Amino acid sequence: MILVHDGHQVVPAEDARIPVLDHGFLFGDSVYDVIRTANRRPFMMAEHLERLRASGALIYLEIPWSDVEIAERIALLHEKLGDVEAYFRIVATRGVGPLALLPTGCDEPGLYISWRELMTYPEAFYSEGCSVWIVSRQRNSQQALDPRAKTGNYLNNMLGLVEARREGADDALFLNADGELTEATTSNLWIVEGQRIVTPPLGAGLLAGITRDWLFATSETVIEETVSRDRLVGADEVFLTGTVKGIMPVTRVDGEPVGSGVPGWVTRRVADRYDAALEAN
Repeated sequence: MILVHDGHQVVPAEDARIPVLDHGFLFGDSVYDVIRTANRRPFMMAEHLERLRASGALIYLEIPWSDVEIAERIALLHEKLGDVEAYFRIVATRGVGPLALLPTGCDEPGLYISWRELMTYPEAFYSEGCSVWIVSRQRNSQQALDPRAKTGNYLNNMLGLVEARREGADDALFLNADGELTEATTSNLWIVEGQRIVTPPLGAGLLAGITRDWLFATSETVIEETVSRDRLVGADEVFLTGTVKGIMPVTRVDGEPVGSGVPGWVTRRVADRYDAALEAN
């Protein structure tokens, strides 16, 4: 069951209402973030709320609610369905305004928080690895819709995923205009060369993932470097990271095996440390 807190009350998703003149609905003029629980408690909530505000700043949208107010709404939602692991999606919209592009008439932003039980991926994605496809659709340019902002406009990611699925892959990888790898549709990309763990730099055009930041903070062998297509397919190991995904090994790129074709020991070591961090929450 999905519940939504619309700023006034908690209602089932099928009963929730968003005004049709909200610029978030009209133009994708919104930002969002996702928080999961571990041991029934929000995991790295402060980091996610900080990123929500940073995303808002990138699209000139001030988030007026305090972290305490947002946390209270999350706690209220969590109470409704009891002692289960949960997934919260926090959406801040520009609010209701005129049927025009300029947001100057939007006087009051909207805040909607959705709750559902924590979704899971197939176990085979972790034990055997998932597959990715480098799609022809480019990642949005930082000079256009900056990928550092986690916005409600997700067509770039959605269409890339459609293309990857048509090729029989589980997820898509995006190149930027210079032909450099950036990220997957909802997760950051990593390659392993020996014991070195490499991820594309933020300047390539990608979202600063919370799990990405965690990996930098907990490992001495992680670096940012440009990742080309050749470097990716020649890597010893490849994996993805994300709030819900966790640490997911990639064992096929464009239909070809990565390394030995099975999840590697560096990826497994990172996954074990991340699982331990969740358990300690």
